[in-house]
Amino acid sequence: MKKLFFIFFLFSFSIFSQSKKEISRSWTSFTQSIDITSDSEIKFKLIGSIKVEPADKIAWAGLWARVDTKNSERGFFDNMQDRGVKDNNWKEYTIEGTLNKNSKSLNFGGLCINNGKFYFDNIKLFIEDENGEFKKVSILNSDFEKKVANQEIKSWRESTNKKKIRRIKEFKLSSSSDAVSGKRSLLIIGSGIKVPEYEYGKIGKKDAENPQIDNMISMLEDLKARVHRIVKNLPLEHVDHLHDPKANRIGALVMHLAAAEVYYQKYTFGKSVFEEKEPELWKAGMDLDEKGREILKGKPISYYLEIFDAVRKKTIEELRKRDDKWFKEVNPGKTLSNQWSWFHIMEHQSSHLGQILFLRKRLPPIKKEVKIKEQVKN
Repeated sequence: MKKLFFIFFLFSFSIFSQSKKEISRSWTSFTQSIDITSDSEIKFKLIGSIKVEPADKIAWAGLWARVDTKNSERGFFDNMQDRGVKDNNWKEYTIEGTLNKNSKSLNFGGLCINNGKFYFDNIKLFIEDENGEFKKVSILNSDFEKKVANQEIKSWRESTNKKKIRRIKEFKLSSSSDAVSGKRSLLIIGSGIKVPEYEYGKIGKKDAENPQIDNMISMLEDLKARVHRIVKNLPLEHVDHLHDPKANRIGALVMHLAAAEVYYQKYTFGKSVFEEKEPELWKAGMDLDEKGREILKGKPISYYLEIFDAVRKKTIEELRKRDDKWFKEVNPGKTLSNQWSWFHIMEHQSSHLGQILFLRKRLPPIKKEVKIKEQVKN
């Protein structure tokens, strides 16, 4: 016989709002969680109504569900990325998943990406019982009838993590009278988000004049966007953290990506405007040796990202001056083709992205400053 036990996490938002961290990114989400255990595999369904008024070509919304496991292995996950909602009409959508003996908790809710108006309503959760029948599980404020106030959705948290609440600057949370169930729905408005030149999940542009070069730019930009997304909110303490005496700091690794790209600008284009200024900085970024560990510290992550962005801007400008015929050529006195050179930069970014992810997962907790008020003595 199947046995199923679960409890909801209930949240006091007056407490959480005091420690809410505001960050910047192109997506947001809202979440509820239940602790759940079962002695066998059982199914669940998450159902909700969504409509979207996209304000750019890559905006979409969806439901999402994630099963966290007892041993931290990957459990069930679906965020509808492969079928994101862009329809300006209310429709009901479903995620179906499974729980098993290794499951610890079920996290679920909605998410939206990029610029636009995203409406959510009437979210329902069903879990299979011991007879194989789907039973509705009570969800707090499931139809969003409780009015949103101070950027807080009653009984939901703006996060995908039950221990952290994130306030995303680019998104405004409110209630709308445009509803499927009851008088209100949840309305999330995304604005001011820079849209990537290339659409996520696609390589290059349709009918590009030089498709090989265009595809390469698309892949390079996708990887750079991932680097940005992973490091852009790191505090200086983490940017400068040295995992061990022979490791490199995350800021130095971003500088290394820029320096390697400058090297291949010179190799393929015959010139680069960057090494002329502060040559010691570029050498340190390229070599990542003891000198690099000495020089590449004490700067916020924005410093390194701005350098990386400037280098990439120049790369794209120069690539667009050329055609696919040039791309396949080997320049006089060289051994590598132009195409292989930029393929190498792409996989070089990917390699160090993995290194950055490794280091980020091992960052120590931020040291908290303790302030003691001086006692006034009579």
